[in-house]
Amino acid sequence: MRKLLLFSIVILVGILFITRLFYLQVSSNKAYTIYEDNAIRKVFHYPKRGYVYDRNGELLVANQPSYDVMIIPREVKYIDTLEFCSLLKITKEDYIKTYNKSYRYSPRLPSVFLAHLSKEDYAFLSEKMRKYKGFYIQKRSLRDYQTSIGANVLGFIAEANQRDIKKDPYYKMGDLIGKQGVEISYEKVLRGIKGVKFIQKDRFNRDISSYKNGDFDIIPIPGKDITITIDAKLQAYGELLMQNKMGGIVAIEPSTGEILSLVSAPSYNPNLLVGRKRSANYTKLHNDSIHLPLIDKGLLRMHEPGSPFKSLIALAALQEGVIDLTTTITCTGEYHYGGKRTIRCHCGTGRRNLNSGISQSCNSYFATTYRKTIDKYDDASHAMDAWSNHIKSFGLGDYLNNDLSVGKKGNIPNGAYYDKWYPDFKWGSTTTISNAIGQGEILVTPIQLANVMAAIANRGFYYTPHIIKDIEGVSIPEKYKTLHQTTIDKRHFEPVIQGLYDVYNEGTAWFLKVPGIEICGKTGTAENFIKIDGKRTQLTDHSIFVAFAPKENPKIAIAVLVENGYFGARWAGRIASLMIEKYIKGDVTLKQMEQLVLNKSLEEEYLKPYSGKPFKINQ
Repeated sequence: MRKLLLFSIVILVGILFITRLFYLQVSSNKAYTIYEDNAIRKVFHYPKRGYVYDRNGELLVANQPSYDVMIIPREVKYIDTLEFCSLLKITKEDYIKTYNKSYRYSPRLPSVFLAHLSKEDYAFLSEKMRKYKGFYIQKRSLRDYQTSIGANVLGFIAEANQRDIKKDPYYKMGDLIGKQGVEISYEKVLRGIKGVKFIQKDRFNRDISSYKNGDFDIIPIPGKDITITIDAKLQAYGELLMQNKMGGIVAIEPSTGEILSLVSAPSYNPNLLVGRKRSANYTKLHNDSIHLPLIDKGLLRMHEPGSPFKSLIALAALQEGVIDLTTTITCTGEYHYGGKRTIRCHCGTGRRNLNSGISQSCNSYFATTYRKTIDKYDDASHAMDAWSNHIKSFGLGDYLNNDLSVGKKGNIPNGAYYDKWYPDFKWGSTTTISNAIGQGEILVTPIQLANVMAAIANRGFYYTPHIIKDIEGVSIPEKYKTLHQTTIDKRHFEPVIQGLYDVYNEGTAWFLKVPGIEICGKTGTAENFIKIDGKRTQLTDHSIFVAFAPKENPKIAIAVLVENGYFGARWAGRIASLMIEKYIKGDVTLKQMEQLVLNKSLEEEYLKPYSGKPFKINQ
């Protein structure tokens, strides 16, 4: 009986072995891969990451050498842990935590144990690492920012997380990946392709020689250099003007859609997010809940556009044929509608036509104009659809489909929007009249406003705003060269542009003129509400200004948002005029205006809802 049992076991084990071998060699679809061969060690060689230049060829981002201590957990044996921790200047608790993390990732694959050694630490440790089995030092590159500006534009690189690795198997634990700005937008262009050297090991896990004489080794391919559309000098000047202020500046070249400047304030030195202190500095920036320096305010701040939206109200009305250049209204300082409701007007009193309505920013004129546009149709929902289509043709109410790493679509309501909002109410032009002055349900971002001004400057078309100008050896995507036409006939733009020009000549921005430059612009304010202790509280209005220049053959379109900045011309308008002069002339002659802006801090405005001292970013 025992012999039979033993014989049966031997037969069963034999069948299992044969079945498994048949599966692995015949039935299994899983091909052999050198990357999973435990007898071969893989050493990755990281390529040079591509450089980043500004539109004028100024180097913004280069590389610097970095050294990482790598670990293969299952090969770590019989080391003096305390001595090793002392050499690396870490605690034993840090050692255990990092070892366990690496082991969970993979006991047999290398991962980063300690990143970003200095040159001095590398020189000291390189001779001693042979004592610590399972550890070795790997060289790679870190970013070397040649500038202190444009952190929101350039972005930063950091270690790939599990989500990144799952999304793209190219990345392994410890690899660096772009996280914001152009670093993430053009990650696959900048990163290059890793090289791999395969090393044969013996049965004692010791390196013998190059596997197959290096026939399977892969040479790293460097990343491509890119040129971005940003003008570094204009960007630096914009960041200087926005010191001690919060908000954003977006400047676009109308003839190409190239973004000349993308300022987010407050900003920070991009070098803060490089090296051993990157994590601590990032945490500090992330935890600043007042200034939000990691939020790109030119791309993500949604707000009511205020009076700059009136230009679109006029263009839609002209296209619908409900007004012409002779249409006038009498402004009494108030516009009454819907019984006892009133919109106040700050333009004084008198007769208003299209030109004076724009230049004096008359709420009454545009409330009347908006109502005529909506009331043209018997069905308010259909009318709102027609109006909405005109406004959206300028790129509002949707993502601009650009190459920037973040963005928001804003909101331009249509008929279905209000049908859903008022299911049991017959709504009409008076219900939605706040849209006439850029309030109500309208939401935009600064980059969308800048794009609107580019479209008006071009007399009815625009190119998708983008930040890439050139990629080494590669053409930029065709979509950035494709013209987008608005629904407004070209002939309707000249009277609106003349009104915007007269904003500077005799209107609300008369004191912002720049000698020798014909500027068309529009002032605006946006109401500013936040919740304090659960209550909706109104703070100082946001200052908004949009403009383009020169009037003929425009070179720059700009939108400026200064949070809590009072009325539009006060701070946003001054900054816009200075930026325009700086770009077109290369220098600034309005020195008194410049000093006024540079010396103004709005920090008290931002701290009003909070207690405590201002947060200071280490520059």
